[in-house]
Amino acid sequence: MKQPYDIVEMKIPAKPDYVAIARLTLSGIANRMGFSYDDIEDMKIAISEACTNAVQHAYKEEIGEITVAFGLYEEYLEIVVADKGESFDYGDLQKEAGPYETSREVEELPEGGLGLYLIDTLMDQTKITHNKGLTLMMAKNLQREQVESDGSTISTYEAK
Repeated sequence: MKQPYDIVEMKIPAKPDYVAIARLTLSGIANRMGFSYDDIEDMKIAISEACTNAVQHAYKEEIGEITVAFGLYEEYLEIVVADKGESFDYGDLQKEAGPYETSREVEELPEGGLGLYLIDTLMDQTKITHNKGLTLMMAKNLQREQVESDGSTISTYEAK
């Protein structure tokens, strides 16, 4: 398994006011690594959803904290959001929400459970583990712009 060339880790109170700090930190790191504007916006939505889930579900009325870590790799950015609160079973949540049907109106969709679906859609890789809380690992591949040596166009390629 590859080792990151840098790791940034922070702990924030499990309160809505601090979700923006995780989002802004991600934005700075992703920009520094060379991610596109669209990829940064996707990752900001994903980390906001992950942190908001921890704030709303992990600690209920108790005081708690969320650990947010960023693993900077040559080809991708790994983001980990972890709490030590009450956990839930993602499989059960998926069963409750049921399959997404394109024929249904937005108003007919069940409340809750869509945040994890959204995260999974926006990120290239996701993994949830339960161990004294919940840990959500997400990763986004870095796509760089490249100009051919004899060409005049810019194309994107996915780093491997």
